[in-house]
Amino acid sequence: MSTPQRTRSPRLRRVAALGLLLAAVGLAVPDAGTASTQASLTEFRKAAGVAVGDDDVVWILGVGSDARPGEDMTRVRGDAIQLVGMDTATGAATSIGIPRDAYVQIPGYGSDRINAAMVYGGPQLLGEAVQELVGVAPDYIFVTRFPFFEAMVDDIGGISVDNPRAFSDSNLKDDGFDEGRIKLNGYDAMAFSRIRKTLSDGDFGRSANQQRVLAGIQRKIGAKVDEPGFVDRGVLTVMKHTQTDLPPADLFRIAHAIAQVKPKKVTGCVVQGGIGDVGGASVVLPDTAAAQRYGDDARDDAVIESC
Repeated sequence: MSTPQRTRSPRLRRVAALGLLLAAVGLAVPDAGTASTQASLTEFRKAAGVAVGDDDVVWILGVGSDARPGEDMTRVRGDAIQLVGMDTATGAATSIGIPRDAYVQIPGYGSDRINAAMVYGGPQLLGEAVQELVGVAPDYIFVTRFPFFEAMVDDIGGISVDNPRAFSDSNLKDDGFDEGRIKLNGYDAMAFSRIRKTLSDGDFGRSANQQRVLAGIQRKIGAKVDEPGFVDRGVLTVMKHTQTDLPPADLFRIAHAIAQVKPKKVTGCVVQGGIGDVGGASVVLPDTAAAQRYGDDARDDAVIESC
């Protein structure tokens, strides 16, 4: 008589995924000298006295670096900036999109576009500028090059997003994107996330599109997590190309947060504002009151009730 095949519970699958992540840290080290660095994962150093939220909520500042080949991806302007919170107790997650041209206070450097902070002081200073704007300090900062982002999307078989309006761009996507539910490969996901000039709402629309891509990635990962080898392949690939000095406990915490996200509990808002001119350059003048409200709303439970 054949032995009935057991079906692992979601909890056991999550534990297995966490174990694979920790194992990957050790497996990635021997190849670190030959693997190209495509991402950076660092802990944000919080200043003394900074208010923190619930310990169950993990905040990650995700940055798409505009680095060219040979440039340090952590010391150039960020082209995509999303502050993502995940509540490991409830499975809720939210993202606060920050237009890259938002004109804000950068600690120690006066006022400038927020994406210049990484040029001045790397991921740490960008985290400080985001904290100043939103009122939430990230726990970790993840910076990635766009080619690596494309490869990751292709590796999971592409994604689907709900596009509210058709648009195109002669440089990145001449044939454009149709309105409605569309499928994106790695390159298309990158273009969908970066196009700005042909959108009626410019930088705000681009940031909203970045959130649509993040939601599409989350849905696809959730649908594929039970495929044999999917989790370990993805973890090994990311760790192989990621520069980090985080201890295993922190990596465990991040993996645990991602594993807990429930797609139906994902929310997100983009910091809005007006368009201004500073020294002849167009900038976004962010609605700082709204940015602080999003942070206050989501700090303890990773939920924004309304935009």
